[in-house]
Amino acid sequence: MPLLEVENLGQRFGGLVALDHVSFQVNEGTIKAIIGPNGAGKTTLFNLVSGIFPPTAGRVRFNGTVTTGLKPYQIAALGVARTFQNVSLFLHMTVLENIMVGRHTRTRHGVVSCALRGPGQRREERALRESARDQLEEVALGDKAGQPAGSLSFGQRRMVELARALATEPKLLLLDEPASGLNLKETDDLAGRIRQIRDRGVTVLLVEHDMSLVMDISDDILALHFGTSIAEGPPAQIQNDPKVIAVYLGEHRHAASS
Repeated sequence: MPLLEVENLGQRFGGLVALDHVSFQVNEGTIKAIIGPNGAGKTTLFNLVSGIFPPTAGRVRFNGTVTTGLKPYQIAALGVARTFQNVSLFLHMTVLENIMVGRHTRTRHGVVSCALRGPGQRREERALRESARDQLEEVALGDKAGQPAGSLSFGQRRMVELARALATEPKLLLLDEPASGLNLKETDDLAGRIRQIRDRGVTVLLVEHDMSLVMDISDDILALHFGTSIAEGPPAQIQNDPKVIAVYLGEHRHAASS
C-alpha cells in the first residue's frame, strides 16, 4: 500500500516552473529513486515533501495524513526523515552528539525538566545516548563516537548524517544524492546499508545521479525532465525507455564508455 502519495504537485518561482503537476506513489517497504538531469526538479520535490516550503499546486499525503502546509518539524514528527545533498553536520560537536540531535523529535521532556535534571530526564538522556551509539554501530562508526564530526572523512560524514536521520525512527527516509562525493567502495557500502534500512521496515525515497547505484537497489524509478514526469516503473523498464535514454541515460552511457 502507498505510504507516500504525491498528487499533481506543482511549484513556481516567479515565471519559472520548477515542478508541473507531478504525481506518484511510494509503496511501503520499497526503495524508489527519482532521476533526471540537473534542473529537473528533484530537490524541489524533496523540499515540498519535507515541508521546507509549500507547493503552489497539489498536495502530499503521508501515511494517510495530508502534510501539505505543515512545518518540517511537524512532518518529521509524523515519521519523515531527510538527508541533504550538501552534508550538514555540527562540525565542532562530537559524532555522538550529532546523532543525539536527531533524537529530539522522540524525546518527551521539555526545557524545564532538562534544566532541573530530574530523574526522568536523566533516564531519557541515558537512553538517548545508547540509541545514538546503536545508530553509529549500524553505520560502522561506533569507534568515532567521541571525535569531532569535522575530523571525519567526507564519506564518514555522509554516514553520520544517515545515522542522524535514522535516529528519528522514520517510516520514510528521503536521501538527497547520498552517493555524491563517495568513492566506489563507499558507494558499494552505501548500497548495502540502504538495503538494510529497507529490510528493517523503513521505506526509502532517493534522488541520485549514480545510475549503477540506482539500478542496483531500486524497486521503482521516477524520471523527471524540466519539472514533469516522463517515465515511471521498475529499473529494467526505465533503462529501455526511449524518452529517458534521450534526455538522461544517454549521457551517462556516453560518459561510461569514454
